Amino acid sequence: MGLRSLSVDQQVALLFVTVFGALLLASIAWVLWSLRQLGDVAQRRHERFGRDLRAVWIAAVLFWLAWMSGAVGAGLLFGIVSFLALREFITLMHTRRADHRGLLLAFFVVLPLQFVFAAGRWFDLFTVFIPVYVFFAIPVASALAGDPGRFLERNAKIQWGIMVCVYGLSHAPALLLLEFRNFEGRGAFLLFFLVIVVACAQIAQQAASRRLRTLPAARHIDRGFSSRGWLIAIAVAALVGGALYWTTPFKPLQALVLALLAGATGTLGALVVHALKRDAGVAPSDPDARALTGAVGLLDRIAPLAFAAPIFFHLTRWYFGV
Repeated sequence: MGLRSLSVDQQVALLFVTVFGALLLASIAWVLWSLRQLGDVAQRRHERFGRDLRAVWIAAVLFWLAWMSGAVGAGLLFGIVSFLALREFITLMHTRRADHRGLLLAFFVVLPLQFVFAAGRWFDLFTVFIPVYVFFAIPVASALAGDPGRFLERNAKIQWGIMVCVYGLSHAPALLLLEFRNFEGRGAFLLFFLVIVVACAQIAQQAASRRLRTLPAARHIDRGFSSRGWLIAIAVAALVGGALYWTTPFKPLQALVLALLAGATGTLGALVVHALKRDAGVAPSDPDARALTGAVGLLDRIAPLAFAAPIFFHLTRWYFGV
């Protein structure tokens, strides 16, 4: 029986069985790896792999819960992740008492409204709400506090946090709700396609930069990011996307181009967040970051998706007219 002959529920169930089966095999491999005698370098790689594996398990469970709970549940779950990511972003930035009004507006008005617009499929308002209306509302709230000190810098930080942690991430549940002709009810495959492509690009970029020992493109931000590694990463993303075209409503060439763009923007998004953390005085891989700032690495996890999802979402809507 072919995949396309299965019902929508059967196809989605097969998707999650495949994802959780792969994660289970990776977890067994990690346990077997831990039973060996490891040197210092191997031990650090083992611990890093374990952290990454836990993060993927959490993301997969959230993905499954979002699908099972429908539009409202998906918006709520991703809204919680967005709230935690924005909280981490703000802990890394220096804020003043006068910023509290803008922060309250961001956390308790902007964030929930953005996810409500996504869950309600009000995509026209969803698209412009933060870049237009919130862009002007945040500095007004800050100006009413009466503190002109470093006004532009303070508001730019808040707006950047909203764009990355709220606007960018809100496009993930929105992908679940896009409806294509002859592809109704299969939005989970679009999100699955995007996550796999972005993750493969990120892994390929790090592996290529490390193994090829190329000069870093931005030495003071991320020594593991190189131009050659980035080109290899987007090539890998394109190949993976082209191979997975059958999970989407796209033709092979369309899937390849969209995957290339998603991989490119996702890896660059991770670089931008590393720059933000460096500016805050925290190294991206600093184990003491949590004790110093309350950061738990969530920003590093969601950055590639937060940058890639809006590009992928809007290009898809524009090209296919959905």
